[in-house]
Amino acid sequence: MGAPTTGPLTLPETLRGTVQVPQQGMAETGAADTLKALYPILAACWEVPPGLARFERTEITARFSLRRDGSVIGTPRVTFSTQGTDTRAYRILTDATLAAIRRCTPARITPALGAAIAGRPIALRFVYQGPKGQGV
Repeated sequence: MGAPTTGPLTLPETLRGTVQVPQQGMAETGAADTLKALYPILAACWEVPPGLARFERTEITARFSLRRDGSVIGTPRVTFSTQGTDTRAYRILTDATLAAIRRCTPARITPALGAAIAGRPIALRFVYQGPKGQGV
């Protein structure tokens, strides 16, 4: 076990996950007890925004923290978007991502997972393959 971290967590210490969106057929099966179970639950709330369909592949990463009860601490931030040069597309994508996080929180998590992730930054990358499902 290493020495305790002093100061803010850096991105390599951030809990990270990538999900393909939209998630189809995600049933509510109870509280998430692992990060692997949490990421698809959060991604299930993301909806393809109108006006984004013309793009073949879109990615956006949001960074936020959760409390022990699964609610968001502060305001999520968008830290990356493939639509950075198209201001209108960036705004549409950002609004859809922040709305998805609001819809899915507080997330249903177990007390053990809540204790493990409380206050730690989570970077969640949403990947939308576009209407044709093409992309890397």
